Amino acid sequence: MTDASDPVENFKHATQSTARALSGREDIDVSFGGHIAELSDKSIKLPALPKNLEDNEAQLIRGLADTFALRIHYHDATLHQKLTPAEPRARAAYQALEEARIEAVGTADYPGVASNIEAALKAEAKRQRLEQVSNMDDAPLSEAIRFIARESFTGRKAPKEAQRVIKVWKQWLVQHLGEDGFDALKKSLSDQESFAKIAHQLIDRMDMTSTPAEPPPASEQGEDQDDQKKDDKSKSAEDNSQSKSTPPVGMTEESEAGDMAEQDAETMGGQEIDDQDAVEDAEERESQRRANPRDGGMNQLYADYNIYTNHFDEVVNAKDLCEPEELQKLRKMLDKQLTHLHGVITRLANRLQRKLMAQQTRSWQFDLEEGILDSARLSRAIANPYFPVSYKQESETEFRDTVVTLLIDNSGSMRGRPITIAAMSTDILARTLERCGVKVEILGFTTRAWKGGSAREKWLSDGKPGNPGRLNDLRHIIYKSADTPWRHTRANLGLMLREGLLKENIDGEALLWAYNRLMSRPEQRKILMVISDGAPVDDSTLSANQGNYLEEHLRRVIHWIEAKTPIQLLAIGIGHDVTRYYQRAVTLVDAEELGGAITEKLAELFGETPPKSGKRRLH
Repeated sequence: MTDASDPVENFKHATQSTARALSGREDIDVSFGGHIAELSDKSIKLPALPKNLEDNEAQLIRGLADTFALRIHYHDATLHQKLTPAEPRARAAYQALEEARIEAVGTADYPGVASNIEAALKAEAKRQRLEQVSNMDDAPLSEAIRFIARESFTGRKAPKEAQRVIKVWKQWLVQHLGEDGFDALKKSLSDQESFAKIAHQLIDRMDMTSTPAEPPPASEQGEDQDDQKKDDKSKSAEDNSQSKSTPPVGMTEESEAGDMAEQDAETMGGQEIDDQDAVEDAEERESQRRANPRDGGMNQLYADYNIYTNHFDEVVNAKDLCEPEELQKLRKMLDKQLTHLHGVITRLANRLQRKLMAQQTRSWQFDLEEGILDSARLSRAIANPYFPVSYKQESETEFRDTVVTLLIDNSGSMRGRPITIAAMSTDILARTLERCGVKVEILGFTTRAWKGGSAREKWLSDGKPGNPGRLNDLRHIIYKSADTPWRHTRANLGLMLREGLLKENIDGEALLWAYNRLMSRPEQRKILMVISDGAPVDDSTLSANQGNYLEEHLRRVIHWIEAKTPIQLLAIGIGHDVTRYYQRAVTLVDAEELGGAITEKLAELFGETPPKSGKRRLH
């Protein structure tokens, strides 16, 4: 039952009921939590509500809920996927038109949702800083299409925050589509398939390729995969004899699966390689796989993922990004947040230490012909001279020395409370693990600039070639190396609180960077712990590629690390559920939750026998 005296609970209940009514699905789960809104086939997740809900915040939440509910009601995802163009710019334009269609049909049937949806559109325009654009290079064409089409379909003026992007592209769209370019779509708003066919015609007129990337039927896919595997096997000898110097590109997951199976048999199987020559041969074959675009674990990670240029990327120590005096001030700010958590650190350290020490159980083998004299059985030989003397030997304990990498999302969406929780959690974990004798490395990832920086400028000067891939300058930060004591680097974590550091996040490449550093370590057990608040976002990259470009690469990297490597991967979501990406994940709303949640997950990892490590790194 809803507490009638609690306005926030009343608002939640009303929003949930409205969303289910608009979607036409009573089984839809509508929940609140985290910092962003998400939609899946069975659920609508909305941001967490503050205790004192302002009118503008309430309308934004309603707008997000209404938008998702209308999409469930009026959008056929299977049909949409079937007809979606393969070319990234065309795909973005097609998606924009479909979103405008859903909003137009929904607001026609339910006029009361119009103002709520406009509130959500305003917030999205502000997030993308559309009111600051000044030319076509800064303004996403897909957003202009969405707002202009929506005006045409509904007769409602676009929010003022979107007027600049409309102005920038208006003349170009008129030249390609005419003054009434989107009017042809209005007659088919209620028929998604007919609407899509007309949308393809308009996309062609905008000098884009509207050919759908429709996958073959399941039965044909199976046959194609089998054929692909056979082709890969037949070509393997030829491929391994070739030397390739170009970056790996375009490998299918099917062929990669075959190659990885062979690699696992060689580097991660149960049989140990004792002969040194055999080891060297295995390493040479591994080197060939990395160099060969058709082979090796790296290929599936870069299938359909390009890096336009990495010339401007940087890996930098935290102390080099800030003056020592300022770094100390920032550290003091963090210490103030940690004063009430000293008890958490002690409890967590004690629990983890007990778990680690439990791995060092000693055992002995008895009745051996050589070893240490077994005095407990010596009486048998004295009583009976014909009874052989018994020896014992201590079994070699498989206590695995461990290194943990903490990889922290340093993106703009973490600004404020999330990055403070991330810094506090990192501080607690690092000190705890170091007390337990576990080496810890702390890394951060962000970009050097908003909206692309030097990489985007180079792309523009090169004439904006199609499908550029990643279009921003990476900044990977080393807060603490694994061999450096915590006391020498404790001030570095204060850098996370520095204004201007947090920009955009490209998670997939950051995970590979952390992976490579871990694989170079001598420790037997390697754990990679990611602290993030959700999906990768880089406006420059996403504006020039399909909308899920970075997310798909992240999923591919996570799957590969979890399934094909000796790394044990764990994610901590800061106010955000990251289980849709990671198999092992914990969600934290406050650092005080760290003690129970993380201890259990780390206990699971230390209790497992990790895959045997092969000398496999990505370059």
